[in-house]
Amino acid sequence: MEKSLLDLLKNLPGDTWLSETVGIRKIENDDDLWYAVTECELLPEQEEFVNPAGFSIGRAYLAPNDHIPCVICKAGGERIGFIVLKKWSGSGAGFTWSYFIDRGFQGMGYGKAAAKLAIKILRAADPKMPIKLSTEASNVKAQKLYRSIGFTKSDELDGDDLVFILP
Repeated sequence: MEKSLLDLLKNLPGDTWLSETVGIRKIENDDDLWYAVTECELLPEQEEFVNPAGFSIGRAYLAPNDHIPCVICKAGGERIGFIVLKKWSGSGAGFTWSYFIDRGFQGMGYGKAAAKLAIKILRAADPKMPIKLSTEASNVKAQKLYRSIGFTKSDELDGDDLVFILP
């Protein structure tokens, strides 16, 4: 029987969830939930590219074993973003995430650091599982980031979105 993402993640050592600059922690209290849904904001031009945190948390409620909503924090613990780690729902097996950094913390390297940390976490959960990310063709900034951390564009599409893979 295939293990859920929650099962794969729940026994990882605590330091797996940390890097020098950021940490990722599961939303487990009202303060984190409030931050993710109401306080963490995107720039208006980014809103078309990412589902709101509330939508992603709703999906996690419907499939709690394979959608893990989390906050992204600076090394000192200050919340700076939202991420949901999840199983890939497109063709083929894999892991993925959807995330954003609060607009007040963008342009400081936190997005790249959080992406690298998400890779570390998902690789620790199952080193053989590919990681796939999808983005709209017009989201050039995300595509540049994905390529900079080792992803390559695949021939696969996720609806109309481009798919990048880290084998």
